[in-house]
Amino acid sequence: MDRFVITGGKKLKGSIKTDGSKNAGLPIIAGTILIGKGETELENIPPLRDIYTIKKMLEHIGATVDYDDKDMKMRIDSTHINESTAPYELMRQMRASFLVLGPLLARLGEARVSLPGGCTLGARPVDYHINGFRALGAEISEENGYVIAKANPLKGASIHFDRPSHTGTENIMFGAVLAKGTTRIVNAACDPEVLDVAEFLNTAGAKISGAGTSTIEIEGVKSLKPVKYKVSGDRLVAGTYMCGAAITGGQVELTGINPSHLTMVSRKLFEMGCTVTEGNNKIAVQGPKRLKAVKVVTFPFPGFPTDLQACIMALATVADGTSNIKETVFENRFGHTMELRRLGADVTVTSDEAIIKGMERLTGASVMASDIRAGAGLVLACLAAEGNSEVLRVYHIDRGYCQLEKRLSSLGANIKRES
Repeated sequence: MDRFVITGGKKLKGSIKTDGSKNAGLPIIAGTILIGKGETELENIPPLRDIYTIKKMLEHIGATVDYDDKDMKMRIDSTHINESTAPYELMRQMRASFLVLGPLLARLGEARVSLPGGCTLGARPVDYHINGFRALGAEISEENGYVIAKANPLKGASIHFDRPSHTGTENIMFGAVLAKGTTRIVNAACDPEVLDVAEFLNTAGAKISGAGTSTIEIEGVKSLKPVKYKVSGDRLVAGTYMCGAAITGGQVELTGINPSHLTMVSRKLFEMGCTVTEGNNKIAVQGPKRLKAVKVVTFPFPGFPTDLQACIMALATVADGTSNIKETVFENRFGHTMELRRLGADVTVTSDEAIIKGMERLTGASVMASDIRAGAGLVLACLAAEGNSEVLRVYHIDRGYCQLEKRLSSLGANIKRES
């Protein structure tokens, strides 16, 4: 099991290219199940643990997958998919694996998918998925930890989510693409990753309109064709490096990213005293001598992303004044606060709210990552801490960040990976 060893106090300076989006790449890979004949080529697929897991999933159900992790290109031929079961041993490794339910059901008329695993962040109910597929005419039951769905064929319907669901929106889109008639998703997720998935499907011949807004319409088609498609840059990875520049008082430029995907993050960093400069597919952040306190409420896009809550909390621990962070997406996403306290941070959590009294400095310590984004936030805090720190369980971080320690080192950080 690996760990990161970090000596804090170094400013991050330089420019790096943002990897492709994991949260767009995973559902797009799952969406290739819908393409009945031919080879699809995907570009900008980051070499992450979750990507290798979804690759194994597709190979298990009969697809041929060739992945060049150096060029970040993946070729997928789903012509011979004939297995409708997505097993627990693969599903337990990440929650996004539940996204194969819609494509399998639409393609084969049935799907047997294990309830998902992944990070423990609280309730992320699959009820939105299940109720949506029932509205599309599927018969769904649960047996021995598996969701069993049957429908031949799926039929268009109007589906209303109680609140926006990122994966729920994508899964229903997958089911509706080949359904008979028109499907309407109301209160759909507006995330850039959802738009990316819709654009991929439309390139393959789907008829989806309204993606990126709260109402999406899908007119069913008979089949999809193989395509070549490039996945967009990862806004969460870019946001993490932006926060890294801020907390170290450094200056970092991110290329290969759409600045409009990070508008709220840029705004909050500006409020904390950072200089944020946007350009064509790039964004740069210069941190101040000392950050200012901030008030943040996490919310589905275009609000402040819950996946960057741990990162901005790390910034708040060394900011001048008292910051307030309210978590409205996942109820168990303050697990990293205990680890921040080990670094000397003054953080108090009550229900869904955290109060952070900024310290002049943090002190190096041994901390443990509990999930992808919590781990990234702890790494940032360690970069700002005096002395030596270690971050344990970095396999969580590896699920969402490609060679984080090497990228940070290239920007001047004193960080290395050890077994």
